[in-house]
Amino acid sequence: MSDGTPIRYNDKPFARTIARFIFASRWLQAPIYAGLVIAQLVYVVVFVVDLYHLVVDETWHELLETGHIDEATIMLSVLGLIDVAMVANLLIMVIIGGYETFVSKIDLREHPDEPEWLSHVNANILKVKLAMAIIGISSIHLLRTFIEVGPMVDGEAQGITSEGAFWQVIIHLTFILSAVALAVIDRMQVAKMIPADAVPPTRRGMANAAAGSSGETPGA
Repeated sequence: MSDGTPIRYNDKPFARTIARFIFASRWLQAPIYAGLVIAQLVYVVVFVVDLYHLVVDETWHELLETGHIDEATIMLSVLGLIDVAMVANLLIMVIIGGYETFVSKIDLREHPDEPEWLSHVNANILKVKLAMAIIGISSIHLLRTFIEVGPMVDGEAQGITSEGAFWQVIIHLTFILSAVALAVIDRMQVAKMIPADAVPPTRRGMANAAAGSSGETPGA
């Protein structure tokens, strides 16, 4: 505890058994993360299929039939591939970060491929990183919408209405505000956990300390 009072545990055998049983229940999440690994494998298949469609159908066949390549179509397909990659990154963060935070520590000591963010991951940092990943995915979807819309006719284009595009922007801004709020809350919580004596002195405090040691009046 913060006041230095030692934490008292219930040493009764029944209480210890219940506590260990409840603590062991965290392993019920392990199949969930294993299932997300399978979901990531599905996304790999989706990526390969989309890449084949981009290279063969939208590039090679289009070039042979028309003699040119539609840049907008290629850009939409590439954005689709980026979208799949970003969702895969989101899955990695959820799988590794969630397992590390809520199930069991992952021993990656001195492993050359250890992710940089995994060394200081916790529930709050994981939430912020997930929010940033969702913002990135939302940005890709918003950019695809703007490309698909192009010149609107009577407020509609390819099934996308101006109202639909407007609400996509609103939702994207909501994601951004949510991520900012999570980052601010995490920063406030970290600031509360840092003891006062661990905060480095300010420049003014350092100057006053130096002045005091030299016999000068602080602030003179």
